[in-house]
Amino acid sequence: MKIDRLIGIITILLQKDKVTAPELAKRFEVSRRTICRDIEDICKAGIPVVTTQGSGGGISILDSYKIDKTLLKEEEIQAILAGLKGIDSVSENSHYSPIVEKLSGKNCSTEEKDIILIDLASHYQKPLTQKIEIIKKAIRQKQKITFTYYYQKGESTRCAEPYLLVFRWSSWYLFAYCLDRKDYRLFKLNRLWKLTVLQQQFLPRRIPEDKLQFEEYFKQNTIHLKALFANSEKFRLIEEYGADSFQETEKGELLLECDFASYQHMRSWIFSFGDKVSILEPQELLEERKKQAENILKYPMPL
Repeated sequence: MKIDRLIGIITILLQKDKVTAPELAKRFEVSRRTICRDIEDICKAGIPVVTTQGSGGGISILDSYKIDKTLLKEEEIQAILAGLKGIDSVSENSHYSPIVEKLSGKNCSTEEKDIILIDLASHYQKPLTQKIEIIKKAIRQKQKITFTYYYQKGESTRCAEPYLLVFRWSSWYLFAYCLDRKDYRLFKLNRLWKLTVLQQQFLPRRIPEDKLQFEEYFKQNTIHLKALFANSEKFRLIEEYGADSFQETEKGELLLECDFASYQHMRSWIFSFGDKVSILEPQELLEERKKQAENILKYPMPL
């Protein structure tokens, strides 16, 4: 397409001091006459392109029009590129390569080996990427969406106005106004399926500042856990909650106290430790653990 070629020519002119028409013609696989017409169109758009004849001549953009790439420090550029790579890990389209090409130049080296690698994708990358792209489009076009949502009490079909995609607590969430609950909600993307964009547009609401304090969504109805863990499980507690999350007892056991927003999440997490944990609180979880052990004993052992 012509517009893609024009943008490509401008990008090259911003990167290089000077380039010849034959070089551009070869790069874009068009005639030299087509390149000359493109240069005229770029000039009409207000970009000051200068053509010089003779040995050492060529096409260039006035230096006063170019962005001074030295305004960005090398570490700042690398931070931008690391962030772009992270976005690309959950995007169907690459943002990284085109911007690297624009940033590349004599004053801006992007050849340094990466020292930070961000990968936001999960083990189900394809459906996650598809959901993110659909929701991004719905947010931009201000279109309502419907989806099936699975949660502790079962499942339900929701209709919502999407506002933000949030990556937090190692997971992706949709921040939206739920038309069924008449309030703002955070929906975890890996619980959100059968996503459909409706042809109905919505007028964006003015979101109260307190609704954007996402920590508050996880403080409601919290459940306090108190448990003793075997010392062999220290690495898991440090990995998931930090080195200061527990106290070591005289017997070498690890006493952990923390709050959970979901009983089911707390239950699954505790039970994953098997016989390496002793539950002290809450009583409900302790009773369920006893019942689980009794049910296990009821099953006959395989021969």
